[in-house]
Amino acid sequence: MATVANEIRRIGPTADRAPKGPVTIARQRRTYVVYASLCAIGLLPALVGASAAWQAAGLGLWMPGAGFVAAGGWWALLFPLTLALFVVSIIAWFWAGIVIAPLTVWLGSAALAAAATGGTIWGGAHVVVAACMAGIGYYAYRRSTNRLARDRAKAERRRAFVPASLAEVEVRAAARPDVAAREISADDLPSLRYLLDRALQPVQAFDGFDIIDQFQPAALRYQLNHMGFGLGIAQSAYTPNFAGYAHEAQRNLIEKYLLRRVWDYWVYESCWGHFNFTNFDPARHDNIMLTGWFGMHVGQYMLNSGDRRYAEKGALTFRLNARTAYEHDFHTIIGSVVDNYTRYEGQFCLFPCEPNWMYPICNHYGMTSLASHDRLFGTQYVARYLPNWLDKLDTEFTDASGTYVGLRSQLTGFEFPFPTGEAGYATFANCFAPERARRLWAIARKEIEPAIAAGADGGPRIVLPGRGLDAGNYTLNHTAAFGSIMMSAREFGDDDVAAAAQRSLDEECKPSLDGGVRRYMAGSNLANIAAATGRLMRTGDFRRSFVEGPSDATLAGPRLTGVRYPDVLVARAYSNGDDLELVLHPGTGPGERTITVERLQPAKRYALSGAKVAEVVADGGGRATFAVALNGRTAIALTPR
Repeated sequence: MATVANEIRRIGPTADRAPKGPVTIARQRRTYVVYASLCAIGLLPALVGASAAWQAAGLGLWMPGAGFVAAGGWWALLFPLTLALFVVSIIAWFWAGIVIAPLTVWLGSAALAAAATGGTIWGGAHVVVAACMAGIGYYAYRRSTNRLARDRAKAERRRAFVPASLAEVEVRAAARPDVAAREISADDLPSLRYLLDRALQPVQAFDGFDIIDQFQPAALRYQLNHMGFGLGIAQSAYTPNFAGYAHEAQRNLIEKYLLRRVWDYWVYESCWGHFNFTNFDPARHDNIMLTGWFGMHVGQYMLNSGDRRYAEKGALTFRLNARTAYEHDFHTIIGSVVDNYTRYEGQFCLFPCEPNWMYPICNHYGMTSLASHDRLFGTQYVARYLPNWLDKLDTEFTDASGTYVGLRSQLTGFEFPFPTGEAGYATFANCFAPERARRLWAIARKEIEPAIAAGADGGPRIVLPGRGLDAGNYTLNHTAAFGSIMMSAREFGDDDVAAAAQRSLDEECKPSLDGGVRRYMAGSNLANIAAATGRLMRTGDFRRSFVEGPSDATLAGPRLTGVRYPDVLVARAYSNGDDLELVLHPGTGPGERTITVERLQPAKRYALSGAKVAEVVADGGGRATFAVALNGRTAIALTPR
């Protein structure tokens, strides 16, 4: 009950927690002081009777383009146009970290207005601009006040339903799939093949990926990371004793990530965001959208495969050109996350993706990457940083309804609109703060509930408002939303919600099954990755793949290696330490296949069931090869005699 009470207390501001944290308040106050100083400087030319040009330039400091009002005549029309351009420049700043964009528009328009002004300024200029400022300020104040009232009412509704919902989540999330029964079904293998088809192509190839921009959600790096997450979950949950093309696919994605075309967005953001023109190391300062995400990806692969190659010095090298390369490995990638959390510890603690912009969701990836490193190498990073991190998340990044602020400016302290929701955060939080994660999902599932309606076959489906937005390619559809909901629901054992999301995908998102591969034609690659991963997941799979991994006995046991994709589809590969249990399916029609098993005891005899022979003897290297007749689902067991 104490846990429930603590989690309820965190829903929205309470007597001991204000709607804004002290760091946010301080940054916003500083922003107001800077702006007031600009206005005072801008008024000074008028007070001292300076030239018309100086007075126009000064008025231009009050608002972007305001100096054109002083110029008078047709020049005044540039005032609203400049304001519109300023909004675009803010979007460019958000989109790609272009700090110089709003500065250029604001100060540049002031200079241009000065040049355009004749011998006198229009007499009513200062009054008109001041009135515009007052109107915008009043609108912002009323909007903020109304939102605060709505958020507080929302927090009250949440406090009312969370205890019962959280009690249900606690029961469902406690369930653990039976290891002995874990097997990818024939119906889910086509979803796994969607991931494998893209991951197994040559490292330089990106067939089937969306290539639009490298700054926002459609960027290649996010597709690579989440594809790796899906394959890592499959490895952890179903095939921990399958190396072969399962390991190759995951390593391919990691190697793709090191290609310059994937990470050189940081070259540009370093220049126009940090004014750094010499050191473009992507794993040094800020950039948690690389270090946190990639750290999760690499750590998950190493944890579930037993392969530690990426912990070796220089194993993850980002090459800029023939002369310059930034040598990294898993330890230095995680070290960058640690260094940045230390650097920002007395401030927001959470640190930026693009220069200035702090996203709590990216910082959830960052904390999960630390949890993976702790599990792999015995460090205590989560214990060191999580308490302060959670405190800052609650005080600086949580609105009055209890929802995390999606995006906050490090420089100004102001938040900006960015779509977020408890469902997405819950899955990641489950890796390092499971009690909080269950509270987040307890909120999400109840707020999803009104959207559940009868589908075409009479079963429940999720009906979302509007046309939706697929962040993976910026098109209008709900594929990504359904996939994300399904992943979260699976993680916390809410199979009814997951089934409703799956039904929505199948009814609304143009499913295709071509050549044994399932995809949703309405969705982006990123959305399809979420849908495929959601089909493969079961209760707790996401958490286990990042912070638990297979047992030492399982990882040390025999493993399947010598099979070809897509001739043989591996639905299960599991060892208790000295045996091996396999479930295989033909991917290209029935027939005889040759498979290889490694890590056997040299020269030892093993009994076989499900193969064409009843016994094999391992060679001196602990390897055995034998034939299997695949005609549908084929179970094979290898046991030492």
